[in-house]
Amino acid sequence: MSQALRALIVDDEFHARENLRMLIEEFCPELEVVGLADGPKQAQEQIEALNPDVLFLDIRMPSGAEGFDLIEAIENPKFQVVFVTAFKDYAIRAFQTNAVHYILKPIDIDDLLSATKKLLEYAQFFHQDKSAFDTYFEGVKRVPNAASENQTRTPERLTLFHSKGFRIAKTKEIVRLEAAGNCTLIHFEDGSSYIDTKTLKTFEELLGSQDFCRIHKSHIIQLNHLVAYDNQDGASAEMSNGDHVPIARARLQHFLKRVKEA
Repeated sequence: MSQALRALIVDDEFHARENLRMLIEEFCPELEVVGLADGPKQAQEQIEALNPDVLFLDIRMPSGAEGFDLIEAIENPKFQVVFVTAFKDYAIRAFQTNAVHYILKPIDIDDLLSATKKLLEYAQFFHQDKSAFDTYFEGVKRVPNAASENQTRTPERLTLFHSKGFRIAKTKEIVRLEAAGNCTLIHFEDGSSYIDTKTLKTFEELLGSQDFCRIHKSHIIQLNHLVAYDNQDGASAEMSNGDHVPIARARLQHFLKRVKEA
């Protein structure tokens, strides 16, 4: 896609809107800022008038709910959302779990460039399959509830998304995860596997410690799918799909403790 993505910036702070506009215009030629809105009401009017491809949405306007309320109010949305937040711990796990774009304030150029790259990749996919927006927005609309959930609890679903498509996965169906460079290969109980661009460390944080256990620098298993433990010729975990996963010596006691607690 050679045409620039049309972007609408929504933020109640004038200087925040202008700062983001200038950064996009200077560093992101793939984006074109077509509008600025100071709140949900003005944003809704501009969405209808301008039909943007991307919404940069502040989620603290000013009480915290307005950004999410705007998303709920839009009928049949056909744009991507980049949530913008000044709170580093606010909803980040929810964003990552649902494969939603976000950038932190103060805005780092590298973060903006990374978000832009993802926007372009997603746009290519949406261009090929318009119906995919429905599934994408399911993830967007799950963010408010996910953000308010207990951060140590394992999320029920993950949206795994890349330029060639996506999969909404029930976490109970994940047998194990393994590092694949800076990506993660996820193995499911039906025998399928899916590669996601997030690191294994990110998944360790996303999935929490309730059901999942890091047993090796390259492996995380779901304890609900553990079938057997074998300590011959090096410790390993046998999983419900038949895989045998090595357990690092340094993590063995932690693994055994978790199994006893399960």
